[in-house]
Amino acid sequence: MANCCNTRHKKRTEEEKKKLVTRLKKAEGQIRGIEKMIEDDMYCPDILIQVSAITSALNSFNKELLACHIRSCVKEDIKADKDESIDELVLVLQRLMK
Repeated sequence: MANCCNTRHKKRTEEEKKKLVTRLKKAEGQIRGIEKMIEDDMYCPDILIQVSAITSALNSFNKELLACHIRSCVKEDIKADKDESIDELVLVLQRLMK
């Protein structure tokens, strides 16, 4: 159980790490692009469109991370009759859907 989220740590596969880090790096690059747009006095609507792209990139990151969590920690806890994971998942989903 040391690999599960109950310890507040999660051992991820190299593939999981790569996918998640790639998504974060994409968002990071987009943020740097927006910084440059502001420094270059670009037009507000153009910046807003780029902010929307970052929001989409972070939503994709959340979807990937949530899927990993459900397939591993939640699945393991359900098999072990630990319903707390379901309650935690419900709370997380409620917070994500504000």
